[in-house]
Amino acid sequence: MLTRIALFAQRRARAVLAMAGLAAVLCYAVGWSAPMHLQSGGFQAPDSESTWVDQYLEQHFPGAAPNVVLLLTSLDGIDGPAATTVGRQLTDELRADSDLQGVQSYWNVATEMRPALRSKDQHSAVIVAFARGDDTAAPKVADAIAEKYNGTRDGVEIRAGGEAVALAQMSRQVTLDLVLIESIAVPLAGIALVLVFGSLIASMLPLLVGVVTIGAALAVLRGLAAVGHVSIFALNMTTALGFAVALDSSLFMVSRFREEIAAGADTAEAVVRTVRTAGRTVLYSGLTVALSLSALLVFPLYFLRSFAYAGLAVLAAAVFTTLLVLPAALALMGSRVDAWDVRRFLRRRLGRPDPVPVPVEDDRWYRFAIGVMRRPVLWITAVVAVLLLLGSPFLTVRFGWADDRVLAAGSSRDVGDASRSGFSENLTAGILAILPDDHGDTAAVGDYAKTLSQIPDVTSVLSSAGAYAGGFQVAGPQSALAGDAGTYLRIGTRLDPYSTAATTQLDRLRAVPAPGRVLFGGPAARNADSVSALARRVPLALSIIAVSMFLVLLMFTRSVVLPIKALVLTVLSLAATFGAMVWIFQDGHLSGVLGFTSTGYLVPTMPILMFCLAFGVSMDYEVFLLSRIREEYLASGATGRAVAVGIARTARIFTAAAALLAIAFVGMVFSGVSFVQLFGLGLTLAVLVDATIIRTILVPALMQTMGRLNWWAPGRRAAGTSIVVSGHHSGSAR
Repeated sequence: MLTRIALFAQRRARAVLAMAGLAAVLCYAVGWSAPMHLQSGGFQAPDSESTWVDQYLEQHFPGAAPNVVLLLTSLDGIDGPAATTVGRQLTDELRADSDLQGVQSYWNVATEMRPALRSKDQHSAVIVAFARGDDTAAPKVADAIAEKYNGTRDGVEIRAGGEAVALAQMSRQVTLDLVLIESIAVPLAGIALVLVFGSLIASMLPLLVGVVTIGAALAVLRGLAAVGHVSIFALNMTTALGFAVALDSSLFMVSRFREEIAAGADTAEAVVRTVRTAGRTVLYSGLTVALSLSALLVFPLYFLRSFAYAGLAVLAAAVFTTLLVLPAALALMGSRVDAWDVRRFLRRRLGRPDPVPVPVEDDRWYRFAIGVMRRPVLWITAVVAVLLLLGSPFLTVRFGWADDRVLAAGSSRDVGDASRSGFSENLTAGILAILPDDHGDTAAVGDYAKTLSQIPDVTSVLSSAGAYAGGFQVAGPQSALAGDAGTYLRIGTRLDPYSTAATTQLDRLRAVPAPGRVLFGGPAARNADSVSALARRVPLALSIIAVSMFLVLLMFTRSVVLPIKALVLTVLSLAATFGAMVWIFQDGHLSGVLGFTSTGYLVPTMPILMFCLAFGVSMDYEVFLLSRIREEYLASGATGRAVAVGIARTARIFTAAAALLAIAFVGMVFSGVSFVQLFGLGLTLAVLVDATIIRTILVPALMQTMGRLNWWAPGRRAAGTSIVVSGHHSGSAR
């Protein structure tokens, strides 16, 4: 098949390139509007109790769970004439807005309820409301409110926040970050390619493939958004993935083509050999990343599922472009692929001679591999110990969902910070208890509310029977909390809803005997339900990845041992990366340098997404390295020499590929959204550790230690092997 593709690309090169150019233009024409059609949510498990509660409240008690908060602040005091006038005006304006429901403010609630809506210093107060719509519509409504009211009116400062506003501002930040990331990644990738290839022409090819793939990514996201839910956060990560895979794959192809030309092959023969060898590696590499990404489909959150759909489509586009369009370009260029050699130009200007090809045995990577294989046990012990040490912080990992604190700045962040520290209770953390079968048993509801109010860190409980605090009734009945569909209670708390303490508090609330069926909602319940839903699917996802990777590597290497070795090393590498992410983002050790706020936990979808992507990329490098080792092993039958030659032939390329991949992702470190920073930095560290420590140290050390066992498969005897101990062969076999 690969030979036929190569021959077709060679014979129809101009037509292939023309069609590719037209497709790229169409992709950008379709995909430019993708950010406007992507959704801001996708963090909730659709079949969870808390999701049911949200739907119940929206249908029967609209406005019970406000997602928009206007914070009014006056230096003259919130009860002063200016603040009072502005507060009442805003309350009336918001109540007249048909897109909002359940508007309540410090200025229109009962007197006994007002302290909960006023800051402890009495300089600020809030208006809360519910923006109608789903994950896309509600943030748009909230964003319009924020745009309209953020600012100052008659000396009173107004800031808009709440969950819906935070989602809108996250979406806007992600869109802005995409422009920043691509403006950083593309020029840096171009410079790196020039350093790798020397030739400007050779350097442009992977870059052009990457730019075409970004267009394909945008078009894919736009198409998927038209038929289903796609998260806005897939925008940066999917385009970065497509760009990175395209650069990696085309780097392998161009390098192999230049190698074939340098060895004396004509253009036609070089194209065919490149597609048959490097193309096979690209195909298997793409398959490993695709299988790893497909594990995301087992999770119920569309935040993760949208990454799987978009990532698989973009991978297909990247591999297709690399296997068909790139060979067509190489067929037309031939030896001119080395034209405009910057390094040759600089050598001539500096009066330095051209480099002379050296035998593979004199290559520094070959000598380094030989040095590692002389003391394999020592290297294995030292490196594994370091990686386990780096991974140890992951043993203390804690998970919690994203809120306004993932933003570096913005009005929602200002409102959230004020709510958490300046008010008697966390206004954005209210817990909702639903009694759908209750129809008028006010006394039982009152007793239940009274008991709930005695749970530690509960500030108040509002119910149809009255408001309670610390076991005492502090206000009269709240008739709006009951209706034909049942009744609900609002439980105020001081706790961060995504913290371990909040989860413990929720468990205590659930344990209180209720006067009938009770269901819990609100941020703490959504967090607990979603984390639980993810945790239940993690074993299945890991099993899919492990089995699929094992089978792919088994087909590729014809060995049972090498796939197991690859899986173990990849898990070890990722454990070190995850430990570093806990140390940096959960514990906040680099928060000042990177400009984020540590909340004491990680957003749970990020490690899952990172694992699937990094695992696939790691297998990508494993396939590339093993392909050259296996070629040499089949030719020489010597495991030690095969490993050393394989590393010598590929180390420069896959370390360059890792650098390019890191460039594609490292731009995310400059994002204004902290979990995007975590994703970018985590993947950058993962690929760099894998391409250096794992591929150049642990792989040769382990393969040397295992000797002929590397190539074992049932029903097949491994050939005898000899190993390299210095610059020559040793007669000892392993």
